[in-house]
Amino acid sequence: MIKENQKHLNRVLVLCDTFSIVVALLLAWWIRFRSELILVESGYLSLREYFIPVLVVIPIYITIYNIFKLYTPYRFKNSLEEIFNVIKSNILGLLILVLILYLFKEIDYSRYLLFFFGILSVLITVIERIGIRLILRQIRKKGYNLKHILIVGYSDLAVELIRRIDRNKHWGYNVAGILDDHKKLGYQIKNKHVLGTIEELERHLNEIDIDEVFITLQLKEYEKLQKIISISEKTGVKTQIIPDYYRYIPAKPYVEEIDGLPIIHIRHIPLDNIVNRSIKRLIDVLGALTALLVFFPIMVFVAVTIKITSPGPILFKQERIGLNRKNFNMYKFRSMHVQKEEEERSQWTTKDDPRKTKFGNFIRKTSLDELPQILNVLKGDMSLIGPRPERPYFVEKFKEEIPKYMIKHQVRPGITGWAQVNGWRGDTSIKKRIEYDLYYIENWNIGIDIKILFLTIFKGFINRNAY
Repeated sequence: MIKENQKHLNRVLVLCDTFSIVVALLLAWWIRFRSELILVESGYLSLREYFIPVLVVIPIYITIYNIFKLYTPYRFKNSLEEIFNVIKSNILGLLILVLILYLFKEIDYSRYLLFFFGILSVLITVIERIGIRLILRQIRKKGYNLKHILIVGYSDLAVELIRRIDRNKHWGYNVAGILDDHKKLGYQIKNKHVLGTIEELERHLNEIDIDEVFITLQLKEYEKLQKIISISEKTGVKTQIIPDYYRYIPAKPYVEEIDGLPIIHIRHIPLDNIVNRSIKRLIDVLGALTALLVFFPIMVFVAVTIKITSPGPILFKQERIGLNRKNFNMYKFRSMHVQKEEEERSQWTTKDDPRKTKFGNFIRKTSLDELPQILNVLKGDMSLIGPRPERPYFVEKFKEEIPKYMIKHQVRPGITGWAQVNGWRGDTSIKKRIEYDLYYIENWNIGIDIKILFLTIFKGFINRNAY
């Protein structure tokens, strides 16, 4: 039943995507030739002549959408990831359309129309996808289009799974019951009943309409795993395993193969991929150059004011730990009186710190002291977005006190980051900061970088924790 529902949904999605592309072309044509926003010269192609090439590439668009996983189940799909895939798919589709026009020498096809079509196809498809997502969530919250699941094995994993299912009604999961060898018949876990032992799995799968089996065994019970999987496959029910070692690995480990032997990588880091890394580096360089042009007058003003108001150098160099645990010198506008190297190496800046100058207090509060780090980005020491780098003294201290602290050095540090825009900046919890840094490292995409950039612009510059 669930598989049939997914097929119906995919058909609806294909029809909606086709409709979105057609509407995008019609609107683009109207804007170009009927809206009077752009001067229209005589002798342009008819609507039919504009329509035919787009109709030809619609199957190509749908194929590209499928390649970018836009027709996979919606239950757990990330909204930002879907939007990003829509953008990538439409850019690729537009490039193919332009190539076809070039090959068939359609030189009169309006470039303005192609530009508007490219923007509108993305915009309309994103609106369409958000609308479908909201409709599906409402349907599932009301108890329709549900997946009925059976949980095998009582453990903390089972309790956590049930808790999350209850909290996310839009996932559309219904827990039919639990099988466990250690809990009595009728035992309740968050209003879900134990239906029997694991030995009775086959009987329950034959008697109850179950779509999926979730295995949540404790590590010591993994000898039962093969039998449970065999029974589930025998009855044609999909099996999901939530491993008991999840505490030690992230939500997105990935598997490689060595001569047929599977190897689980403990941490999935998207920026290990050379394409992702190259894209991010290109954005960093272009963004840093743009920022340098935009902020240059402000940087000159800050530099002159520092020189006038306080004796000493304009820039302050401080050793930090960056990518692959390598040391580099991070630049800032000097906001303190000149101090001994051993003092600045191991002391936090505190509220009402007597070492700060009056103007230094202002530029720290407004984050203007961070602007010279644009140079660090251009040098390759830093990224625009990433975990904030720390001094060697504190890195040595925190790596012994905070689990997973050193993972942050597997990507380039940033001028701003996910932890900072969520309030974990300055004199706040290092542990919470690392949690946010790890989330960013394991879930990186261009969308999250754009989100952090906008949050930094709108709420990140002025910060009450920045001393």
